[in-house]
Amino acid sequence: MITQPLFTPTKMGPFKLEHRVVMAPLTRMRSSEGNVPNELMAEYYAQRATQGGLIIAEATPVSPYGFGYAGSPGIFTQAQVAGWRKVVDAVHKKGGLIFLQLWHVGRQSHPLLQPGNIDPVAPSAIRAEGEAYAKTGPVAFGMPRALALAEIPDVVESFRRGAELAKEAGFDGVEIHGANGYLPDQFLQDGTNTRTDIYGGPIENRARFLLEITQAAISVWGEGRVGVRLSPSSSYGSMHDSDPKATFGYVAQQLDKMGLGYLHVVEPRIKGNETIDERAEPVAARYLRTLFKGPIIAAGGFQGTSAQALISEGSADLVAFGRAFIANPDLVRRLRDDLALNTYDRDTFYGGDAAGYTDYPFTGS
Repeated sequence: MITQPLFTPTKMGPFKLEHRVVMAPLTRMRSSEGNVPNELMAEYYAQRATQGGLIIAEATPVSPYGFGYAGSPGIFTQAQVAGWRKVVDAVHKKGGLIFLQLWHVGRQSHPLLQPGNIDPVAPSAIRAEGEAYAKTGPVAFGMPRALALAEIPDVVESFRRGAELAKEAGFDGVEIHGANGYLPDQFLQDGTNTRTDIYGGPIENRARFLLEITQAAISVWGEGRVGVRLSPSSSYGSMHDSDPKATFGYVAQQLDKMGLGYLHVVEPRIKGNETIDERAEPVAARYLRTLFKGPIIAAGGFQGTSAQALISEGSADLVAFGRAFIANPDLVRRLRDDLALNTYDRDTFYGGDAAGYTDYPFTGS
C-alpha cells in the first residue's frame, strides 16, 4: 500500500495540501458555444476533486487569438467567468483547491481558429510542425506572423486580465502555461525566437515575455498563488534551444525571486501526450530543484511507485498525473490503496460528450 510520502501533507503558498497528488491540466475540448464552461465540465472536475487536493484546470486561452483547439474554454468574457464559477464551486464543495492555467498557443494555431481567419502570432515568423484542432478536425499549424513590438504589451495585458477574471470566477490561483511550445515558450527558446529587439537575442531578453506575464498575474493574485509550467526538454511543436540547460536554469533562478506558489516541470520522457520512456529519470525536476527553492510539481508519465520515489528523494514536492486522472476519477484513492487503474481511451481525449469524460467507473462501481 502506498502511504508515504505521497500522502503526507505539505504547504504550497498559503495553502495546506492533505496529499501530494495533483491533477494536471488536461485539454478536453468540452466547452459550450462561446467557449463557455458547462455543467458537464463541472461534473468532470467535481468527480476528481478531493479534500485538500490540488486540481490545475485545463489550459484556457486568455484571448480570442490564443486558441489552438476548438472547444477549449476561455477566460476573457463574463459568460466564461460565470461558467467557470460553476466548476470552481463544484470543486470547493468537495474540499478541493483549483488553479486555472492561463494559455496562449501562439504559432500552434491556424487561421480557422483565429478571429477573422487571420494568421496566428508568434515571436518570429517560423512555422511549427504539428496540428491544431479546428471544428472541422485536425489542420496543420498555419504560418504565423511575428508580433510587432508595440503589440506585445496588449498580449501581456490579456494575461493580467485573464488572471483577474480567474479571481472573479473564484479560483484559488492561476498557472502560467510556459511549456509545450506555446507562446511564452516560443519567446523563450532561440529555435523559435530570432528577434533582435528587447524580446530577442540573449536569454535575459528571451525570458522577458514569460517573466512579464508572470509578474502581471502576481500583480492580481499576490505571492504564493501563481504557478508557472515549464518543459525544458520538450520538442513538441518542433521546439528547440541551443543551450536549454542555461536557458531554463536562468528562468528558474528568476522565477525563484518572484514568490511563486510553485514551479511545474514537465519531464523529458513525455512528448505531446505520449510517454517516451516511463523508466527515464526525472532529470528536469532534479536540475531545477538546485535553482528554484519553492515547491516543485513534477509531471510526466509517473506511476504511484515512481511518484513516491521522486518525493522521497526531495526532487519534487508534488506529482501531477494526467492520463491516469482522465480514466480514474478516484485516482487518489486508487493510488493510496494500491488498487488497479482503469485504462484510458485515447479516442475520447479531445472533444465529444460524456463518453470518455464523466463515465469512467469509480473503484467498486
